[in-house]
Amino acid sequence: MTAINIHEAKTHLSRLVDKAVAGEPFIIAKAGKPLVVVQALAQAAPQPKRRGFLPDLVVPDNFDTWAADEVAGLFEGRP
Repeated sequence: MTAINIHEAKTHLSRLVDKAVAGEPFIIAKAGKPLVVVQALAQAAPQPKRRGFLPDLVVPDNFDTWAADEVAGLFEGRP
């Protein structure tokens, strides 16, 4: 397992975390003394992406033109 100096770990944290997630854990050391081991957590099943706070909302294909006449009428003062 690779030991990384704390300063280098701060500088390259994103890259190091990516490597840990890919299965390459590493040790963070300070002044050559090992402090912590960084390793990936057990992978959970991927969650489906949600659309905001309404995950079951279905947007119709004609959403952009749906009720266009009614909306135009409201702007033109028609009932």
